[in-house]
Amino acid sequence: MTAVHTLEITDVDACCIPAGTPALGVEEAQSKAQVFKALADPNRLRLLSIVKASDGGEACVCDLTEPLELGQPTVSHHLKILMDAGLLNREKRGTWAYYSLVPGALDAVAAGVAGL
Repeated sequence: MTAVHTLEITDVDACCIPAGTPALGVEEAQSKAQVFKALADPNRLRLLSIVKASDGGEACVCDLTEPLELGQPTVSHHLKILMDAGLLNREKRGTWAYYSLVPGALDAVAAGVAGL
């Protein structure tokens, strides 16, 4: 005769109880990731700091190449990433483009990190 063993599952033995609904939805997570990716580059962080510290809170693209020791196309690429992430505004004046911080954007980033 064969002995029959029964296995009793208790809460301790249960595997992977769902944690519930994620705090971030897919779209919000993608949006935050885009901002974090934009901030993950040292040159882009430097660009933000230069723009923030500039007179009137704006800087011409012509004033951003020398401090970074990068060419204008590279600086423009970084600026576009920062704009796409919602961190910078761009205003065209004649042949020059002027950049400024989006009001409240850096505060929103800080709040977004704190809310994770």
